[in-house]
Amino acid sequence: MKFVSWNVNGIRACVQKGFLDFFKEADADIFCIQETKMQEGQLTLELDGYHQYWNSAVKKGYSGTAIFTKKEPVSVSYGIGIEEHDQEGRVITLEFEDFYFITVYTPNSQSELKRLDYRMKWESDFLSYLKKLEERKPVVFCGDLNVAHTEIDLKNPKTNRKNAGFTDEERQKFTELLEAGFIDTFRYFYPDKEGIYSWWSYRFKAREKNAGWRIDYFCVSEGLKDRLKGAKILTDVYGSDHCPVILEME
Repeated sequence: MKFVSWNVNGIRACVQKGFLDFFKEADADIFCIQETKMQEGQLTLELDGYHQYWNSAVKKGYSGTAIFTKKEPVSVSYGIGIEEHDQEGRVITLEFEDFYFITVYTPNSQSELKRLDYRMKWESDFLSYLKKLEERKPVVFCGDLNVAHTEIDLKNPKTNRKNAGFTDEERQKFTELLEAGFIDTFRYFYPDKEGIYSWWSYRFKAREKNAGWRIDYFCVSEGLKDRLKGAKILTDVYGSDHCPVILEME
């Protein structure tokens, strides 16, 4: 099985930049996108052979997620069942016979960390949601988690220490996720690999200089470890300020 996740930073813009070509070429079993930035009816994607599930934010042109899957799920749910968190279209959960599959777009703590307190609450509630699902079957979740976990996950750790996405608080929450029994699949295969990122600022020619951050992930329950086959970050795919990330699983 091949899974793809990509923060497209506006699917309507990304479609103009080759999204459909990449989608066809990827031929994924499940393909997820984050930051769709659209409401229902603003775009129709013709994706033959795929079931489509969309979750848009109440606020127009903001956030939003979608999942395209070849196999029809047993059930689908949107959000995590907490109204405070479920206004921004951030989570879609598909249930299959032997695992749950989730795409998530984690809230950004924003400049001057004005949303950090909210982010901390989100992190705790999202982890509780994952663990509750895990009582029934293992979980695969992916998306833009808006955190670079360790210093090798971004180009300039020293100067970003107190910035959104690399605060001690956000990094600790990701550590807690791993301690709760989830595997960061890229690091499972490449524990020490440096210089591989999934997001670059549009400013200062950051992508040209590879001054990036690894903030897009595939994580799985410990129980799926033996089914992991490979993980990739496709740094040469353009169309967004993020690039796609891939997980291959038996």
